[in-house]
Amino acid sequence: MKSSIQIVPLEPHYAKALEDLQTLCYPTLGYHERMREEHFLKHYELFPETNLLALEGEKVVGLGSGFFIDFDFEDSHHTFQEIIAGGYYTHHDPNGEWYYGADISVHPEHRSKGIGKLLYKARKDLVKRYNRRGIIAGGLIPDFVHHKNKLSATHYVQKVVRGELTDSTLSFQLKNGFILKGMLKDYIEDSASDNWATLIAWEN
Repeated sequence: MKSSIQIVPLEPHYAKALEDLQTLCYPTLGYHERMREEHFLKHYELFPETNLLALEGEKVVGLGSGFFIDFDFEDSHHTFQEIIAGGYYTHHDPNGEWYYGADISVHPEHRSKGIGKLLYKARKDLVKRYNRRGIIAGGLIPDFVHHKNKLSATHYVQKVVRGELTDSTLSFQLKNGFILKGMLKDYIEDSASDNWATLIAWEN
């Protein structure tokens, strides 16, 4: 399957397909948290190379989008909408030390085929090519929905990190070399995660 997938920089004619991908991949997110065609067109204008598409032929089956930014781990709390500038990524700094991974998504019909791994590798390659410090992100914890009546979000994440529980997003991120740096309360409107997210990082 991997051999039929191409990872390419964002092109404007894919913007509407990317909007549709957001709806398919993030049904539990508040509407205003999902990015739309106008946002992807702005991303292309700013710096298309930090926004990577997974294509099967001409069909968009995945996205890894983000931007360069400076980041202070001593003052790390932020919301998704704050850091992505309402979806437009206008906080992008061409000289920023970190790549902020704002979105990674794989079409539901194309999951478990290695596409996510290809997108993470492409992000890491980008960071190495530009000699940046690494990747940071606020990560959803979608499978917390099955445990929230028994565990707090923090305890749930701790169990996932220890390998006692599996989360479809966080466990995958940990396998790809990311480490947990903290928790982000009220990061994003998401019913599955109760608005929590993890703060994760991969260092170059």
